[in-house]
Amino acid sequence: MPNKSSWVQIPEGSDFTIHNLPFGIFSIKNGKPRVGIAIGNQILDLAAVARLGHFDALKIDKKVFSQNTLNDFISLGKSKTSRLRKKVQQLLSSKKSPLIGKRAVLIAQSKATMHMPVAVGDYTDFYSSIEHATNLGKMFRDPKNALLPNWRHLPVGYHGRASSIVVSGTPIHRPKGQVMPVGADKPIFKASGRLDFELETAFIIGKENKLGNSIPVNEAEDYIFGKVLFNDWSARDIQKWEYVPLGPFLGKSFASSISPWIVTMDALEPFRTKGPVQKPKVLPYLKYKGDKNFNINLQVSIQPQGKKETVVSNSNFKFMYWNMSQQLAHHTVNGCNTKVGDMMASGTISGRDNNSFGSMLEISHSGKNPVTLDSGEKRAFIEDNDTVIMRGYCEKDGMRVGFGEVRGKVLPAR
Repeated sequence: MPNKSSWVQIPEGSDFTIHNLPFGIFSIKNGKPRVGIAIGNQILDLAAVARLGHFDALKIDKKVFSQNTLNDFISLGKSKTSRLRKKVQQLLSSKKSPLIGKRAVLIAQSKATMHMPVAVGDYTDFYSSIEHATNLGKMFRDPKNALLPNWRHLPVGYHGRASSIVVSGTPIHRPKGQVMPVGADKPIFKASGRLDFELETAFIIGKENKLGNSIPVNEAEDYIFGKVLFNDWSARDIQKWEYVPLGPFLGKSFASSISPWIVTMDALEPFRTKGPVQKPKVLPYLKYKGDKNFNINLQVSIQPQGKKETVVSNSNFKFMYWNMSQQLAHHTVNGCNTKVGDMMASGTISGRDNNSFGSMLEISHSGKNPVTLDSGEKRAFIEDNDTVIMRGYCEKDGMRVGFGEVRGKVLPAR
């Protein structure tokens, strides 16, 4: 991609460069939610740009830019959404742009409220980091056989709760449920004492497949519109007691937080990279061609109330053993249909050392080795009034494409 600049002032180190142009839903005081694109510290109001006629040649109904989710816009298909993104790139980079001086089309992000970018019909969470799966297997099973027999043969996943996915900035109440105290012979009901984050990303479905039809692995990216950061909050004590035999339930379904801007696959294209070598060889329906992983730097911080944040993890999406194309191919190989707006989360993204683990369960080794924050406080898990902040970005050859952040403050149990 050639280097481009914009007539819009973009701060040094901004995630939202002319190379990015992610889509989101925003509103301003007394205004209705609508579609926007992030550029620097501002938002380009696509509804306003459409009213000026700049998208007429694309033959897109102006109504899609005034919706309170991106579902209708995404449903237009990549041929149109990609062309619109390129048009916006031209409008924001040309020194003769007709938008120059049109103050109404640019809104300061500081004056906007961000909303859920899509209506999520269904949500699936995968378990696709071999480092994460190995770490948990060593902790809770035989260290010599940390991975279950199926793990290297298929992308393990489960269906989560779509209704409790919330946008960045939404507070999270500490969940309550059954836990089994160490040494006890029966469970008790209490607020979770082991609240954790999970560092993840999620991709959004951009094209539907019909019930009974599977999506081939090498066509899977045609069905993926873009990605967000994803914090899959987890109550480890509730999860540990409930997950046998059917897996996560109340320990996960109370909340998941996402970043508000969807970074498109077009923007991520320059950051492709090879994934880990998969052994043994996968079955034919999971064999793919080309580079399907992406070099996305990821970071997690914990901020106690009134204190500065402390970085507790630096990881990278490129570590993922199972890639998005394999996840979607496996998800639909039985004929499962997907719909626009469906969300597929990666599972916890952990690297190879303690500084790159994607959960406090791993970082503190199940609470045995608490982390010392810059404030001097210690954390084995997340405490009330802590804020967890996740950030992610790609950088290469002078191009930066970032996700912004997803943050959530933990409030006491109700």
